[in-house]
Amino acid sequence: MSILGQALAGFLTGILASMGLGGGFVLVVWLTLFMNTDQRAAQGINVLFFLPIAFTALIMHLKNGLINKKLVKKLLFGGVVGAAIGTLGAQLVANELLRKLFALFLIAFGLREMFSAKSSADTKKSVKEGN
Repeated sequence: MSILGQALAGFLTGILASMGLGGGFVLVVWLTLFMNTDQRAAQGINVLFFLPIAFTALIMHLKNGLINKKLVKKLLFGGVVGAAIGTLGAQLVANELLRKLFALFLIAFGLREMFSAKSSADTKKSVKEGN
C-alpha cells in the first residue's frame, strides 16, 4: 500500500475517532485485513494513534460543553483499571482467539446500535444535566 493510501486511511479513521464514531474499530479492521498486521500489534497501534486524536477531541468537546463531567468522574477509575486488566489479559489470549473476540464484540455492538431506540434528544439532555 502506498504512503498516500496509508495517510488517507489515517485521516479518515482520525475523523471518525474524533467524532466518537468508532475510528478505532475502523483502524484495527483496516490494519488487520488490509495491512496484514497482527491483532495485538493493531490494537497497540490503535492506542498510540488514538491518544493525540482523543486529546484534540477532548479540548473541542470541553470547549463546546459536550462532556458530562460528573459521569466522567464516576467512570474514570474503573476505565483505567479495566484498561490495565484488559491489556494484561490480551497477552494471555492467543492472537486468533483475540481476533474472534474482537469480531464478536463488533457484531454485538453493531446490532445494539442498529436496534437501539434512544434518540439524539435524549443524549443531549443527559449531557446537559451532567455539566
